[in-house]
Amino acid sequence: MNFIKSIIKNKKLIWQLGKNDFKNRFASTSLGSIWGFLQPFVFMFTYVIVFQYILQTRSSGEEPYLVWFLPGMAIWQWLNDSIMSASNSIRSYSYLVKKVVFPVDIIPMISIVASSFVGIFLTIVVTIVCILFGYIPNVLQLLYILIAFFAFVIAFTRFTSAVTTIVPDFSNLLGIVMQLFFWFTPIIWNLSMLEGHQTILTIVKCMPFTYLVTTFREVFLPGNMLTDNHFLYTIAFWLITILMYIWGNNVFKRNKKDFADVL
Repeated sequence: MNFIKSIIKNKKLIWQLGKNDFKNRFASTSLGSIWGFLQPFVFMFTYVIVFQYILQTRSSGEEPYLVWFLPGMAIWQWLNDSIMSASNSIRSYSYLVKKVVFPVDIIPMISIVASSFVGIFLTIVVTIVCILFGYIPNVLQLLYILIAFFAFVIAFTRFTSAVTTIVPDFSNLLGIVMQLFFWFTPIIWNLSMLEGHQTILTIVKCMPFTYLVTTFREVFLPGNMLTDNHFLYTIAFWLITILMYIWGNNVFKRNKKDFADVL
């Protein structure tokens, strides 16, 4: 509860530092923050060209591949950037930890806010594309998945930010793990490919990354992972998120006193 109270108390500070963080990432370039939006945009549509037109990959249903693929890739890019930047945030803001009295707990939130500018931009791009193809987003489900997204990212990075601060090599390991999760999450492939392997399919569906990608995709496409015989996976997602937060919060609090010494 102290962590949540700290976020609420310092929400204006988090917002301001988050904006500055995003601007500073590209401060030395002539185009500035435009690169922050352009790079993931080009990356996302490059995947579309490769998988739809070169490898001729299909969606899991009758929907155009572009409409099926973009939501999954957009939420993954947002998720990956938030996790990696927040996990390294305390080391990035080491001067705040060492030289002034600062609420260290909120530092990962600053990076999550900074990453959200691009994430929101990609969501807008996906929404426009889907509407052009005649797929109208479910606003209520969109609000739900955003809540679930931030809850998971905060829970996940509560642990990873603490460990990365104490053990810098963990950042490289986390990068490898996130690459593995990218390929094991149904972003460029669909779950129907695992229908003949029920045990593997169940494990993949219980992964929080799968839940976020699939539920975000279904904001724009027919189907609802929340209610259509998938309520079990919703329970699994929130159970994993809550347990991860409790564990990560405990790790963070136990190691927080050592942050200044190792930076």
